[in-house]
Amino acid sequence: MEQLKKKYGLFTAVCMVVGIVIGSGVFFKAQDVLKETNGNALDGILAWIIGGAIMIVLASTFAVMATKYERVNGVVDYAEALCGKTYAYFVGWFLSMIYYPAMTGVLAWVSARYTIVAVFGESSVSERALMGPECIAIAAFYLVLMYFINTIAPKLAGKIQVSTTVIKFVPLVFIALVGTVIGLVNGTLVENFNVGDSIKQALEITGQPLGNGMFAAVCCTAFAYEGWIIATAINAEIKDSKRNLPIALFIGAIIIAATYILYYIGVLGLGKTETLMAEGTTAAFNFFGNVVATVINFFIIFSCLGTLNGLMVASTRGVYSLAARGEGLSPKTFANIDKSTNMPHNSAALGLLLCAVWMAYFIGGQFFGWFGSYAFDSSELPIITIYPIYVPILVSFMIKEKELNPFFRFVLPILSIVGAGIMVAASIFRHKIGNVWYLIVFVIVMAVGAALYFYHKRNAHATSADTSAEE
Repeated sequence: MEQLKKKYGLFTAVCMVVGIVIGSGVFFKAQDVLKETNGNALDGILAWIIGGAIMIVLASTFAVMATKYERVNGVVDYAEALCGKTYAYFVGWFLSMIYYPAMTGVLAWVSARYTIVAVFGESSVSERALMGPECIAIAAFYLVLMYFINTIAPKLAGKIQVSTTVIKFVPLVFIALVGTVIGLVNGTLVENFNVGDSIKQALEITGQPLGNGMFAAVCCTAFAYEGWIIATAINAEIKDSKRNLPIALFIGAIIIAATYILYYIGVLGLGKTETLMAEGTTAAFNFFGNVVATVINFFIIFSCLGTLNGLMVASTRGVYSLAARGEGLSPKTFANIDKSTNMPHNSAALGLLLCAVWMAYFIGGQFFGWFGSYAFDSSELPIITIYPIYVPILVSFMIKEKELNPFFRFVLPILSIVGAGIMVAASIFRHKIGNVWYLIVFVIVMAVGAALYFYHKRNAHATSADTSAEE
């Protein structure tokens, strides 16, 4: 059977980690962090620090695993090595059917949203970007575009990941540095830090909804910080993976956390907290005038597309990673790799379809009310689910890897488990009833996966029995 080739080096791997994570999340969720903390700047920064610390600890722990296990899909490989094939299958099934496509679908919409902002201006966002047919059409176009790039020219996809990673730092670094300096000079930054509870009191007086506090704000950062684990999906395509992937995970996590925190501070230096809460943190760009704001928004589009490209890398390979193990949907069909492009085209096509379905759910549930009170936030809850999934892997790692020193064997995994617990608790606190409806969908999808798993297992036993009888 054709095998995936080693085609990505260390720099591409670092760009994959950074590029998948840094994209829309810091722009998309910064406003939610402000709202949940009721405009308290210190609480908001602390939320970003906590979310970043959890990501760094988890990435460091999985970096240690990356030095020991390698096959075709990092986190699934780790689950198989530490918890067995059955658990690994369910991890892979969740990633392929829910996690990857849900994130990719949301990113397609976010990319389209910022495209509308750049073309029509900030004032048109509420009507055109969120609910208009223009946004839906652009989002669908972006999904298909990234699909074709990844399936027809996977090496080009790697180059795009590198170039867009460099490009996306332009607005982030610009806002972080210039916004902080301007905010200190004109007093805006100091004023926003001194707001304290006055905004919360004003919201109470006017009867507007209050945020749930810093704990819920940490949950908001989950979307912004998530995606680093997706880089492990291409470990079979990274040169010297056992060396380069761990380095990429650790360095990438540090870069991401520092960038987000500095950007958030910079934004607070460019506008009053009340305005940023009402209009979104990208409203801070208007400080520089329409022309500069538009340029920054175009940089954000490239940033989002870089993340979308990285997510599509994982989505196109998700079903293949199961089929390569003889599991999931029709293994013979989805394990097939095209000799000319070295890509699993059948897996990629199904990945695109799943992304489209999850994008439709997100847009319909969030903006059109298709599911009424039964809708849940597919930009956060599938991400939160990955944290409890990590726990058995981490526990087994502590039990089995006896040759490691105590820090790598116990300290990092225990801190990772604590971080996972914080994220789950924060989700329960923030989403409340939404957790229930998501859990129902999760159970149904996983039940379908279980039925397929035991079907293949039963057939394998039957084939084995027939072979033995013939002998």
